[in-house]
Amino acid sequence: MIVPRSVKTTCPYCGVGCGIVADVASDGGVSINGDTEHPANYGRLCSKGSALAETIGLDGRLLYPEVGGARADWETALDLVAARFSETIRRYGPDAVAFYVSGQLLTEDYYVANKLMKGFIGSANIDTNSRLCMASSVAGHRRAFGSDTVPGCYEDLELADLVVLVGSNLAWCHPVLYQRIVVAKEKRPELKVALIDPRRTTSADIADIHLSIRPDGDVALFLGLLRHLASNSTIDADYIARYATGFEQALAAAQALDRDALIRRIGVPHSQLEEFYDLFAVTERTVTVYSQGVNQSSSGTDKVNAIINCHLATGRVGKPGMGPFSVTGQPNAMGGREVGGLANMLAAHMTIEDANDRDCVHRFWRAPTIATKPGLKAVDMFRAVGDGRIKALWIMATNPVVSMPEAENVRQAIASCPFVVVSDVTADTDTAKLAHVLLPALAWGEKSGTVTNSERRISRQRSFLRAPGSARPDWWIVTEVAKRMGHAEAFAYSAPADIFAEHAALSAFENIGTRSFDIGAYANLDSRAYEELEPFQWPCRVNSPGTARMFAEGGFYTQDRRARFVPVRLTAEERTTSDFPLTLNTGRVRDHWHTMTRTGKSQRLSQHYAEPFVEIHLEDAKRFRITDADLVRISTGLDAILVRALVTPRQQPGSIFVPMHWNDQFASCARVDRLVPGMTDPISGQPASKNVPARIERFHAATYGFAVLRERPKHIAAEYWAIAKCDGGWRLEIALAAEPADCSAFASGLLGKARDFIFYRDLQTGRMRFACYDNGRLCGILFLAPEPVAVSREWAISQLATTTIATGKRNAVLAGRPGPGAADRGAIVCACFGIGVNEIAAAVARGCCTVATVGEATQAGTNCGSCRPEIRKIVDRHALANAN
Repeated sequence: MIVPRSVKTTCPYCGVGCGIVADVASDGGVSINGDTEHPANYGRLCSKGSALAETIGLDGRLLYPEVGGARADWETALDLVAARFSETIRRYGPDAVAFYVSGQLLTEDYYVANKLMKGFIGSANIDTNSRLCMASSVAGHRRAFGSDTVPGCYEDLELADLVVLVGSNLAWCHPVLYQRIVVAKEKRPELKVALIDPRRTTSADIADIHLSIRPDGDVALFLGLLRHLASNSTIDADYIARYATGFEQALAAAQALDRDALIRRIGVPHSQLEEFYDLFAVTERTVTVYSQGVNQSSSGTDKVNAIINCHLATGRVGKPGMGPFSVTGQPNAMGGREVGGLANMLAAHMTIEDANDRDCVHRFWRAPTIATKPGLKAVDMFRAVGDGRIKALWIMATNPVVSMPEAENVRQAIASCPFVVVSDVTADTDTAKLAHVLLPALAWGEKSGTVTNSERRISRQRSFLRAPGSARPDWWIVTEVAKRMGHAEAFAYSAPADIFAEHAALSAFENIGTRSFDIGAYANLDSRAYEELEPFQWPCRVNSPGTARMFAEGGFYTQDRRARFVPVRLTAEERTTSDFPLTLNTGRVRDHWHTMTRTGKSQRLSQHYAEPFVEIHLEDAKRFRITDADLVRISTGLDAILVRALVTPRQQPGSIFVPMHWNDQFASCARVDRLVPGMTDPISGQPASKNVPARIERFHAATYGFAVLRERPKHIAAEYWAIAKCDGGWRLEIALAAEPADCSAFASGLLGKARDFIFYRDLQTGRMRFACYDNGRLCGILFLAPEPVAVSREWAISQLATTTIATGKRNAVLAGRPGPGAADRGAIVCACFGIGVNEIAAAVARGCCTVATVGEATQAGTNCGSCRPEIRKIVDRHALANAN
């Protein structure tokens, strides 16, 4: 019998680091709620966090080690990994092996992997998927502050009088932070929000100003702002004189630019630009929040420093309601930075280039060696795998065949590598399929350790589920391999508390205030204190509490303890050509996460967007003869994908947007990173995923289809397909280049064999409909048509939940819509509560004339709030219709 309990843990999604309470019932059921006492979220959760209980099932789990595709025991698998890595190092040297790790790892996992590679193998060839999301922030921080330090905290978002969102769709990517701003703005309407983004994202719903800049126009924008601040006497000369150097050079670089050329590069009207510049100049309490739209660029580090320059110039750093604020995309991207998970860093924020830092880490670890030069960063690492320089590769908790740029080249590189180890949770990711050895790791809810969020707050992630099968913690897997490679004494950990204590001790080792990362107060933590550890912010030195803000009075971590202004210069960013006239931008959607290995398990999270799509402006759709819901082929010089067209004014003319999430388990041809070249920022090594020249064309399908299925088909014989979990089974969109020779056989292949099979064909329109039943229970419905299928999808899905359907009513299912008096939710708008557009429209028709009253009537928008802009549009459309 299971003992009911409540466990406080931390969300495994974005870098907000929300606290969660997991309640485990006596029958094993788990319910998830926000932790009202956690300072990151105070009980709020987004749609993904709210649905976590739906993603912890064992379907698709890797439960046992596998060698060569066959089940093995741990001894066999670990011995093989240790032997092959050791042999490769002996024959070819330490740089012939590499680890590619992840912001999904806990800090303790990260620490031992970094320690093994850099201190005991002697190579720095360990990099992380965090390289893809925040490496430019790290580089910018180090150039300006002398350390990778985020100076502010979440409270600053509520204390600010101006919040500038740069390249950050906070409403969808960090919804809990977005809601903190929404609430603050409701309390203080004078709080202004400026959105700087080529797209009109959902975050524009609360923006007072939206600067729809050209792709990569950020550097020009903030160079212009620095000039404006100087010309309007908004510079804090006292702060600069006391705490910074290089201002004159940075300003001279900005003033050297032609004003008209600068405005053209930014791409917004001069009047709108001046409005933003004036607002920034007169508003002391200003926070600039930036994310992937800044970082994922070939000039990402310069963008970061252009932003920081403006804050340093006005003295708006580390004070309440002020500062540049990088928000990370993964739950432990910050923790990975702390332990040296990047190829160009050492543990505890020390640097490989610094001989004193190398010596410090070397002596603390009592290591036989230490990496003496930076290792290969992610893009270069996989190129080295492809050309044979790296001969043994270990991938931990990530799916680079989907998420890396040049994704198809990455797949081929991994496939050609002599020895590949993948330790992960899921058995059949695109990457796991290529492994020689698969090692089953613990998933969220099963593992225990710490994570660090975007405001430098360290929180515990605690287990509340039993380890399934033979799955083991990542730290245990790494240390067992390390022991077999001859390093047993240095990796003799019995629990994550031991690793955390060592990590804390290293942070304080010979640190006399010269390094910002210091959690030495926890160096003597025992297992009980570790289990009870409350969230805290670093630095947290011995006899010193955690610090919310830094640098208000200098104290930077450069040699002279002064901040550095960085002269930033414009580089050529125009990449489109006559062959590839559009700019492709990639990113996230509201309810999915990375490559969908977790969120793809939740039917609720697949309701909002159930298939891959491309956002395209109306002008471009007309230009390329594309209509809404068409299937389109997007291509670059590298590859091509097939996705659904979503025609929308949210895009700029000339730009398109495709989400990064869909992989080969959920779509036929939608891995968007197949299209992205491996162009990187020259300083940070971060790939540029926001400005890719592309072209688009309509895919001419002869037959379109939509199906709901109780069982997932083993094979889908269609050029285009996209499948997603739904209530009771699966939903499937398909398109074929030619009509099937035998439509009934095609339907049987999808729907499976059943006792009763019903078929309808309209000879005039060419539409066909199939349904199959087993003892009165619906097994599946398939709709085929020569145009995109027009049926009520949510209603069709609801039929799977019906226990039995009477014989006389089975034909009615083929209608694809409810009969008179029956309810149809329509497309889902609110994923948290499953509220559809028709339900919201009905509430509006009954007199609910605001988002708040719609929420009171339906619950829509009352949890994470990220659907409120869509609800507002429905309300506004109804008001406009009544006015006309």
